Amino acid sequence: MAAAAAEQLRESFSTGRTRPAAWREAQLRGVLRMATEMETEICDALHADLAKPRTESYVQEISQVKSSCKFALKNLKKWMKPQKVSAGVLTFPSTARIAAEPLGVVLVISAWNYPFLLSVDPVIGAIAAGNAVVLKPSEIAPATSALLADLLPRFVDGSCIKVAEGGVPETTALLEQKWGKIFYTGNGKVGRIVLSLAAKHLTPVVLELGGKCPVVVDSNVDAHVAAKRIAVGKWGCNNGQACVAPDFIITTNSFAPKLVESLEKVLLKFYGKDPLQSPDLSQIVNSNHFNRLSRLMDEEMVSDKVVFGGQRDELQLKISPTLLLDVPLDSAIMKEEIFGPLLPIITVDKIHESFALINSMTKPLAAYLFTKDSTLQDQFENGISAGATIINDTSIHLTNLHLPFGGVGESGMGAYHGTFSFEAFSHKKAILARCFIGETKARYPPYTPEKLKIVKGVLKGNLLAMIQAISGCPRGA
Repeated sequence: MAAAAAEQLRESFSTGRTRPAAWREAQLRGVLRMATEMETEICDALHADLAKPRTESYVQEISQVKSSCKFALKNLKKWMKPQKVSAGVLTFPSTARIAAEPLGVVLVISAWNYPFLLSVDPVIGAIAAGNAVVLKPSEIAPATSALLADLLPRFVDGSCIKVAEGGVPETTALLEQKWGKIFYTGNGKVGRIVLSLAAKHLTPVVLELGGKCPVVVDSNVDAHVAAKRIAVGKWGCNNGQACVAPDFIITTNSFAPKLVESLEKVLLKFYGKDPLQSPDLSQIVNSNHFNRLSRLMDEEMVSDKVVFGGQRDELQLKISPTLLLDVPLDSAIMKEEIFGPLLPIITVDKIHESFALINSMTKPLAAYLFTKDSTLQDQFENGISAGATIINDTSIHLTNLHLPFGGVGESGMGAYHGTFSFEAFSHKKAILARCFIGETKARYPPYTPEKLKIVKGVLKGNLLAMIQAISGCPRGA
């Protein structure tokens, strides 16, 4: 099945069908119509998979897909236009340019936590770049996967864009095929498998992974505003099931009580006294992840560190927003990416001590700092390596299509969004064109000292040497 689908798309791509701007624009308009006309069905699927509130479904997924389509449609002709560059003196007379060439038939493997956005957004980039695409949605979000398999063929060219459903066997079969590029969103464990299988065909890969995203909170900030922005970035994003969700907080011993108090007030206002019954709080995606998060909370060295929340309902697959204070750094919750509603708070004597702690861990997908101190901000930006750095907020960098989104180190490789999506699925091909004049004898054997002198003069920008090179070498050279 996988081999047949890949071969069919290769045949379609070989006809040149996907290359014209008109085809690309038509597909982008189709995706935009799908996101617009099928909003209710998309929201229903996301609620079925994650109990996601309609507001989060629209703001975080549907509207982002629509923005990506509109951005690509607005900029497509500019992206496709070859870029003129200097031809250089050594190839004079000539012209040089860089052309964005589609990679061919590409594979997009999506994640379950934003199953509509993380499926469709990379496909938008692949389409804009002129590729044929196979989309493999996550089987862990079955309602959205089935919806995409039904909807996409109704709105785009099914001979060049296909959806392949299934689980691990189907994904493995797809990965065994030869692709122009593989774009994978998910965890590092599977990312390593994708990378190893891609190596068989030397297939280039974009890996959008995760990591423990730290939040450093200085004592000079407005605690209430900081708490709101941390809370919406953590629990307002799939109840913490997001790759850019704050994973842990570092603050000073003296400021921690005030920050905890502010977070408690904000969470009570957001989700009420019984958050498990709040319609604004997403469920945990399945029982496996519910049990994993429960184990993190129940670890002996962690279980007595809960200072707020901690309620669980396995039947609803819900865990309330939970704050834990001063958990041991060697606990599982501080070693693993949490990907859920648990938020440890680590305290230090001085805020600068946070730098060494963050740098002792794997590089995060995003690093957040709340401060009014411009010097600390500069030190954080330059001293912490992360996929992105956000000052005085969390997660909102995703909405800026002028910024690349991607990780570094174990949080991923490659980037997308906006222009960067087009570039992720394009090959920048060098093109140099010459005519049949401008021959220089100094270029060709037999080499002589006189010819070398002329070549050196040309390389140094010597005008006389250039004239000699174009007109021919001196007699006897």
